[in-house]
Amino acid sequence: MAFIATIPEAAAEGAVAEMYAKDKQNMGYLPKYTQLFSHRPEVMAAWGALLGAIRSHMDLRRYELITLAAARALSSSYCMLAHASVLKKQQIFNEAELTNIAAKVDTAVLTPAEQAMMQFAEQVVRDATQTTQSDIDNLKAHGFSDAEIFDITAVAAVRCFFSKTLDALGATADEAYLALDEDLQQALVVGRPITQA
Repeated sequence: MAFIATIPEAAAEGAVAEMYAKDKQNMGYLPKYTQLFSHRPEVMAAWGALLGAIRSHMDLRRYELITLAAARALSSSYCMLAHASVLKKQQIFNEAELTNIAAKVDTAVLTPAEQAMMQFAEQVVRDATQTTQSDIDNLKAHGFSDAEIFDITAVAAVRCFFSKTLDALGATADEAYLALDEDLQQALVVGRPITQA
């Protein structure tokens, strides 16, 4: 499952048991990423608080699209699968639309502003030192305020922490994602493959 040993669910106690129970209730199974944080549940709690603070200033569609763009730039299959699944479950996009968005083809379902923010999010992940005033001005031309540009940047930047932690320690996406349409899976698996337990 991962390159490091994690605490088995049956042996979990205290904060780890609480973390496991909460995520199992939310997901219907114990995600591999949750188990990866079993040695430091306080880090998962802090991550959740930070993410909550950042997400509180935008709607779900915007947050998930920025996250999807950042995950794509990070080659994070796990995060691509997870966040595309949220967009599908919430009926924001169907599987065909998500396949096209993930593959960066026929993205007519996205507004020009959404395309601009996703391109910016990818740039933040790939090399934030190359961001210029013209990049910010482009976002403003699409109607984003300074505060919203901060939010877009923060969402992309925090994804680096989570995705890189999972990939560096060998976490692969949960088997539940095998239920997605095969074409969508292929578009979303941009790094580590989905592996069965």
